[in-house]
Amino acid sequence: MAWDTAATQRNLLDAGARQFAAHGLAGARMDRIGTDAGVNKERVYQYFGNKQGLFDAVLADRLADLLSGAGVPERGPEGIGKYAGEMFDYFNGHTDLARLLAWESLELSEDAGTPARAASCAAHVRAVADAMPGLSVQQAGHLLLSIVALCASWWTLTRVTNMIVPTATSESRRTELMLQCEAMARTYSVT
Repeated sequence: MAWDTAATQRNLLDAGARQFAAHGLAGARMDRIGTDAGVNKERVYQYFGNKQGLFDAVLADRLADLLSGAGVPERGPEGIGKYAGEMFDYFNGHTDLARLLAWESLELSEDAGTPARAASCAAHVRAVADAMPGLSVQQAGHLLLSIVALCASWWTLTRVTNMIVPTATSESRRTELMLQCEAMARTYSVT
C-alpha cells in the first residue's frame, strides 16, 4: 500500500496547529505532534525539516485564508462593520488562529510570513481603502490592523474579557465589535 504523502502532511499541519496553539513554538513537542497526527515524529522532519519549519508551514496554511475568509468589505462604514463581523466569524470557525498569531508575535523575532501572505495583506489593505473613499493606504492598514486585533482578542484575552465584561457572549461580542468598527470607520468618513 502506497504512503499518502498529502494526507500525512495535512495531518501534521492540523496536529501542529493544535499543538502550537496550545503550547507555542517552544512548548510544543515533536513527539506529541507526531502522536497527534498518528505518525512517527520523524515524518515531521522528513516533510518540514524541523519544528520551526513546521511552525512556519502551519502559519502559512492557517493564515492563508484569514483575510479572504471575511470577504471584501462593502463600501462605507457599515460595510466595514459587516466586514469585521465576518472576520470575527472566520476566527470563530478557526479558533486556533488567534492563538497562533499571538505565539508568532511572542516567540519569533521576525514574522513567519511568506511573500504570498504579504501580498494578501496588501490586497486587503487596498480593499479597505477602496471601501472607504478618501482613506489613505496607511490609514486603511491601521484600520484593518485594528479590526484583526479586535477580532483576535476574543480568543487571546479571555481572562481580561472575563474581568471586564463577565456576561459577554460570542454573539454579544460580535455585535459590539461590528458597531465599534463601524464607528472607527466613520471617523475617517468625509462629510
